[in-house]
Amino acid sequence: MSSVIFISGTPCVGKTTVAEKLSSKLDDCELIKINDLAISNNLVLGEEPEKRYKVIDIDALDELLSKKLDESTSKFVIVEGHLTHLLSNPDFVVILRVNPSVLKSRLSDRNYSDNKIQENLEAEALAVCTCEAYELHEDKVNEIDVTSLDIDSIVSDIEKILLNNEKFPVGEIDFMDYFL
Repeated sequence: MSSVIFISGTPCVGKTTVAEKLSSKLDDCELIKINDLAISNNLVLGEEPEKRYKVIDIDALDELLSKKLDESTSKFVIVEGHLTHLLSNPDFVVILRVNPSVLKSRLSDRNYSDNKIQENLEAEALAVCTCEAYELHEDKVNEIDVTSLDIDSIVSDIEKILLNNEKFPVGEIDFMDYFL
């Protein structure tokens, strides 16, 4: 039976980088990039015209991921992507958080539109991913403020969750001052 960890958060918080580094450090680990899984299995229903993001069939993706997890023989499975927290059957969920002032420059560097930047900054300030994850997974959810952490520190914190059952409780990170 695999230990399954979901790594989620708003765009540009470092999910992919962290998941790749963590998977390279853990013995017997499988990394599933949820966006790639959705696209390669034709689970894109279309594109939202105003906001220009892909609309994914979450129910079908959840079913497909459940099958992959059941078939996995790896000791650890890391599922990475901004949709992971909406899916089923994790042992642990980690929401990566970044101060909106830092996130703004990251989104801008990736040429996000002004509307997409604002939408993601608001989602980060309001802890949307954390709230959605908590609704589904309650005490399995951890959140880490990665604003001033280097990659090794972030990976180390996630290893503490995964290997030592340490908690990084929901609700201790507050970016609401972004709105003030």
